[in-house]
Formats: sequence, C-alpha cells, structure tokens
Amino acid sequence: MKQILTIVILVFLAMSYSCKNGKKENKEPQETTQTWEVDFIDNFEKFNSENWQDQRIWVNNENHCYVPDGEFGTREVSNGTLKIKVVNIGEKRPCDNLDKFGNQHPDTEYVAGRICSKNRKEFVKGKWTARLKLSSNGEASMFPAWWLLGARNNESPVQEEDENICWPLTGSGEIDIFEHHGDHMKDEFTTGAIVSLGECDKGDWQSQRRNFPATLNEFHEYSVEWEDSDLVYRLDGKEVYRNIGEGDKYPEPMFAILNYAKITDSAMTGEWVMEVDWVKHEFRK
Repeated sequence: MKQILTIVILVFLAMSYSCKNGKKENKEPQETTQTWEVDFIDNFEKFNSENWQDQRIWVNNENHCYVPDGEFGTREVSNGTLKIKVVNIGEKRPCDNLDKFGNQHPDTEYVAGRICSKNRKEFVKGKWTARLKLSSNGEASMFPAWWLLGARNNESPVQEEDENICWPLTGSGEIDIFEHHGDHMKDEFTTGAIVSLGECDKGDWQSQRRNFPATLNEFHEYSVEWEDSDLVYRLDGKEVYRNIGEGDKYPEPMFAILNYAKITDSAMTGEWVMEVDWVKHEFRK
C-alpha cells in the first residue's frame, strides 16, 4: 500500500512540475519580426526640390504672405538644417496668395515660408517624424506647424486631376503632429487628428487634439505613427497621446507640410524661426 501511495505522489509531483514549466514557457515574450525601415529622409544638406515645393495659400485668416524661393530669408537651408521663418519686412507690400474661394490676401508687412511634399513624397500610413525647434517658447501670434494632409486636397498647388477633394473629407484629411499657438500657450504644443464632420470645410478641431509640455526652443523629435487602427503620437520616441480608432479614417496617401504662420494681429518685430534638423518617413517591414 505504501509503495502504491509513493508512486501516486511521484506521478502527481511530475505532473505539477510539467504544468508549472509549461506555464512559465507561455509567459515568455514573443519576438516580433516587424521593424521600422526608413523609405524617405531629408537631412537638409540643401533644399531638395525632388522632396519639397513652396506652397502659397491664404488660410485661417492668417496675417502674413507666403513667398516663394526663400524670398526675404523666409526659407533657408544652412549648416545642415532648414529654417522656416516669419519676417517683418517693415512696410506693407502686395500679396498674391489666394484663399480657396479666390479671394486675394490684403497687403501686409509680414512674409513667411511654407513647404510641402505634395506630389513629391506621399505615403499611406507608416510613421512620420521631424526633429525641430523654435527660436522662442511662445509669443503672441506665433503659429508654426508640422503636419500631414491628404494628397487629393484641392487647395493650391493643384497639379493632378484627382486633386479635387475638399478639406477635411477622406482624401484631404488632416493630422497635426506639432502645432503651437502662441496666443494660447507657452512651452506647449498641440497634437492630434482633425475629425471630418462629413462636409467641405467642416472639421472638429477639439475632440481628438491635446496639448503637451515641451521646451520648444530645444530640439525634439515629433512623430505620428499608425498602429493597427490607432494614431500614436510621440515626443522623443515616447508615446504622449493616442487617437484610438482614428487611423482607419486616413486610408489615403498623405504629404507633409512645414510652415510658420502669423495667426493674429499682435505686433512682431524681427523674425520667428522654426529650425528643422531632418524629416523622415518609415514603414513596417
């Protein structure tokens, strides 16, 4: 009887060890084979017209005039970085920027730079990142931005037949990776998606966007990536915000924009600068 009992105990112990060992093996993390691979990068050793073009448009009732070819120093590449600027030239001059309804911008003493990768570098999903800094942590009327727009957007420049979708419908959707409004914040930036309300020029700017602290006059990496159905926003590689389920609403190719705007009537002197070290796009391999 004792011998039978001993055998039963040994079998029980062996089975217990096997189960525990199996559970331990199941808890070990699974290795992923997916990695990010760069398919576009601009280190701004020069202004590369194969990657970017000037964009001249009047939006958001902004007070400046976007000028081409770096006029007045509004767009400059030097010492390995891109500088996008707003400059007060000291006297009003005519501005040929038009809004989407064909109205011409009034004369203004403020000029600015805006570039886009439209019809140059456009990608579906993936991960966009820029390393940039501002010359100030926040002043009234400052409105610099690093953002994405759907490639079928019908605003200037219209260069292809399918560029006939009005903002912010699918094909012309907007994702803001970095935006700073100096009238409302200091040492902070805004990030998040614009929600389409299903009509031309009807977008929800509030529900999917949040503000986060950052020392704006120091270089940081600002990025957005598509993770399954989510849009994930990162500051220096660390997730700060997530638009859950919003990623599925942007199936279209998107292009990148870097611009510096003057958004209100507050006076400024000299120039404001957004300095960009590099921009890149990556995809999951």
